[in-house]
Amino acid sequence: QVHVVESGGGLVQPGGSLRLSCAASVSRFSIYNMAWYRQAPGKQRELVATIIGGAITNYADSVKGRFTISRDNAKKTVYLQMNSLRPEDTAVYYCNSRPSVDGWWGPGTQVTVSS
Repeated sequence: QVHVVESGGGLVQPGGSLRLSCAASVSRFSIYNMAWYRQAPGKQRELVATIIGGAITNYADSVKGRFTISRDNAKKTVYLQMNSLRPEDTAVYYCNSRPSVDGWWGPGTQVTVSS
């Protein structure tokens, strides 16, 4: 059974930064493409950022230039550095593989951007 735990969320003012972490207890973690997703109140979950292999990254247009996804395979951890945060970034953030696996969804971590 795979356990995924996200952390690092919180309340931040517009323009601020947060770094999210995602620890995944999965064997052969390095072979998986990983991604961050988010779900805002009343909206569908959306893909935010993907890391393919160890270096190829893709981002949603709404976060491009502000967010950076990275990974540490030795620690089986994926990170999301979020800078220049905006109120519209407020959501619960999740990590999963790409494509996602139903059994991998963790509790998520709440990010609230507000003054």
